Amino acid sequence: MDRVNELKESILAQVAEYYRLVHAKEEPFDEASSRVNYAGRVFDEREMINLAEASLEFWLTAGKWAARFEKGLAEYLGCRHALLVNSGSSANLLALMALTSPLLGERRLRRGDEVITVAAGFPTTVAPAVQYGAVPVFVDTDLQGNIDPALLEQALSPRTRAVMAAHTLGNPFRADLVRAFCDRHGLWLIEDNCDSLGSKLQGRFTGTFGDIGTSSFYPPHHLTMGEGGAVYTSDALLRKIMLSMRDWGRDCWCEPGCDNSCGCRFSRQFGELPPGYDHKYVYSHFGYNLKATDLQAAVGCAQLEKLTQFTARRRENFDRLREGLRDLEEFLILPEAAPDSEPSWFGFLMMLRHGKRNEFARCLEDNRIQTRNLFGGNLTRQPCFGALEKGREYRIVGELKNTDRIMNDSLWVGVYPGMTAQKIDYMIRVIRRCFLT
Repeated sequence: MDRVNELKESILAQVAEYYRLVHAKEEPFDEASSRVNYAGRVFDEREMINLAEASLEFWLTAGKWAARFEKGLAEYLGCRHALLVNSGSSANLLALMALTSPLLGERRLRRGDEVITVAAGFPTTVAPAVQYGAVPVFVDTDLQGNIDPALLEQALSPRTRAVMAAHTLGNPFRADLVRAFCDRHGLWLIEDNCDSLGSKLQGRFTGTFGDIGTSSFYPPHHLTMGEGGAVYTSDALLRKIMLSMRDWGRDCWCEPGCDNSCGCRFSRQFGELPPGYDHKYVYSHFGYNLKATDLQAAVGCAQLEKLTQFTARRRENFDRLREGLRDLEEFLILPEAAPDSEPSWFGFLMMLRHGKRNEFARCLEDNRIQTRNLFGGNLTRQPCFGALEKGREYRIVGELKNTDRIMNDSLWVGVYPGMTAQKIDYMIRVIRRCFLT
């Protein structure tokens, strides 16, 4: 074993040296040629060492690194349970499908029931409801792209069972008011926190106001595993349901490689199966395989240690950019933090007061500043909704005026932790030239 440990330490030391030689050197920023990306990976030798160590263990599926990450994420958020999955979209799927479990009794979500949400955003916040056969009910947003709590009562019907909404670009929606609405009417609340990990509202982390919160660990997000995501909750029953559905729908809760955690693997009766049927092959839900690997989780464990400093850097970059543009409010509606919030900004949303968003985007892109629309704009105008029957398969409450305005007149640029002050200042100069020359 001495030789094995010696080899391992040598390999990990060489991985650290490789990082320093290959990845640690940042190219100098040249205003005439360098590109300002909206996001990117921010990592050091710790992520690569963890990844190498996990690869040497060669467990490959979810194991000790996944368990460590889940424990660390739950502790960070101050909730009881977190489950690692393979993407933020899978996290949203798992969260929504958990509400369909027969274990929830009369509160379970059934086909034809309604889920209040918004059309301004990313499609996989809405797709799970459509795919299951629930009916998304769309309400308008504020000009920051967040759900407007004042419209929730209008959207309520006898079939309403849940609200599922995202915190847009790190800026919290009024989760306190949405939570109160859900409590008044006995509804579930799912917070899509994929753009907002580390954001706070009233001193509390977003993602923890709801019954379930979700995160994404795709490279542009607040921390990365390359691919990956998580669901989190403080409800033990919801955790049990999501664990089952994540892991093929099985009734067994044994960790990979373990047997008979329940102590009655061959002695119970389930459904109409033969008595004593192996508990490892009993399925209490129609589930999936949404697990991530220990290789991904090992990277995530190193990233999680940096999350607080990542959040601080995002706020610094946002503040610097906003201060540099504050006198352009004749031309732009600039982002404003929600009341009593501390956003961990994912992006810097700008809405043109007088249209011509595409011209603005070209001005930025021609100067090598990467831009993004607010995802799918008004999702009800996307081709995927063209085949759905309005009023039967989805419902719109009122007019989605702000949603359409966001679709037509807004774009965003990055403030991620890898953004230097030099790049922020360059963006400020270019944006000012787009309007003042």
